[in-house]
Amino acid sequence: PQWTVVERQIASLPTSYAVPLDEVETRMPVQVGDYVDFYSSEHHAANVGAILRPGQPAVLPNWRHLPVGYHGRAGTVVVSGTPIHRPYGQRGPGDVGPSRRLDIEAEVGFVVGVPSRLGQRLSTVDFREYVFGVVLLNDWSARDIQAFEYQPLGPFLGKSFATSISPWIVPLSALARTVAPEQDPPVAAYLTEPDRYTFDIELTVEWNGTVVSRPPFRTLYWTPAQQLAHLTVNGASVRTGDVFASGTVSGPAPDEVGSFLELTRGGAAPVTLADGSARTYLADGDTVTIRGRSGGVDLGAVTGTVVG
Repeated sequence: PQWTVVERQIASLPTSYAVPLDEVETRMPVQVGDYVDFYSSEHHAANVGAILRPGQPAVLPNWRHLPVGYHGRAGTVVVSGTPIHRPYGQRGPGDVGPSRRLDIEAEVGFVVGVPSRLGQRLSTVDFREYVFGVVLLNDWSARDIQAFEYQPLGPFLGKSFATSISPWIVPLSALARTVAPEQDPPVAAYLTEPDRYTFDIELTVEWNGTVVSRPPFRTLYWTPAQQLAHLTVNGASVRTGDVFASGTVSGPAPDEVGSFLELTRGGAAPVTLADGSARTYLADGDTVTIRGRSGGVDLGAVTGTVVG
């Protein structure tokens, strides 16, 4: 892709013109056109299913056949450091007010660099030609609002109030690759990958400065190449600046989950922070920072503080 030439040109610039990051105000790294969020971690899907649908199959029948996703709200994708206002909504029949179960979702967002045509179906091998790079992403979630509204059409106001992204897009070429998990049953032809790989990205979740989880991206069942292929299989086009997110990154261990819903087992097991306070969901004034590394590359951080 043409952007590889630009990367080399930027890398050759003198570093004497660099300014320390803490001395600047960061801005959005891209004007987001469309925002799509996937649900690609089998561990996350199983954990959430067990918490929210006890006694039923934790992973729904369609989940291993396609990358489940939904369309988010591009207008509320904000840069790291933007305050997050606690959302209001319906928490149940006749119960309207601020969310009492405000949560996070630690994710990786993929930024489209090259647009496709309406009616054009992209394959998994097109991924590197159409996707420029990644951002760290926090898909803030109001679990009580989400729980009441999501059937039968899926997430809406419990998700659409804010999504934070890091201020720097890291090119795909800078990321370490690794083998992706095996898939069973076999996937549809358009989701097959001649060279099945994913990215070795380690995330770290900090809650008021306390590290509470280290989600591993490499464990995700569906790869970003499969997500792009599924996103366009019906002929939907992508535009430069579109962002599609991995969905919550959760590993198999209790300290590798990417949401506080999982970390606290639905609020049943509070987390003790470094200051001695106990938390289940986010309180006003709480700050969450998600950091990422891939090999020796620092992906930066995405942070946000909850305000009432």
